[in-house]
Amino acid sequence: MTRSDLVARLADRFAQLTQRDTEFAVKTILDAMSDALARGHRIEIRGFGSFSISRRPPRVGRNPRSGEQVIIPEKLVPHFKPGKALRESVDHRVPPGPADAPSND
Repeated sequence: MTRSDLVARLADRFAQLTQRDTEFAVKTILDAMSDALARGHRIEIRGFGSFSISRRPPRVGRNPRSGEQVIIPEKLVPHFKPGKALRESVDHRVPPGPADAPSND
């Protein structure tokens, strides 16, 4: 689902909101979450999950073309941990994949 899909779904679900209002609401929420993470805060949404910042330590990598070693600096990256309710919801709703589907042999 893309941001525009989310906006369209919310606009359909809440008829009293215009498309423009829905776009503004989604943008405001995502911007607030981004700002909070950038300041180092943790975001917890009960029943959904939590967002936090993880530290990736510096490491030595390789340039795939030349094979020479490259120092990759430390990074701070967003991390999402799904809540129990979300994990259970996804587990019960996921259709079987190609490996799980019965064969027609």
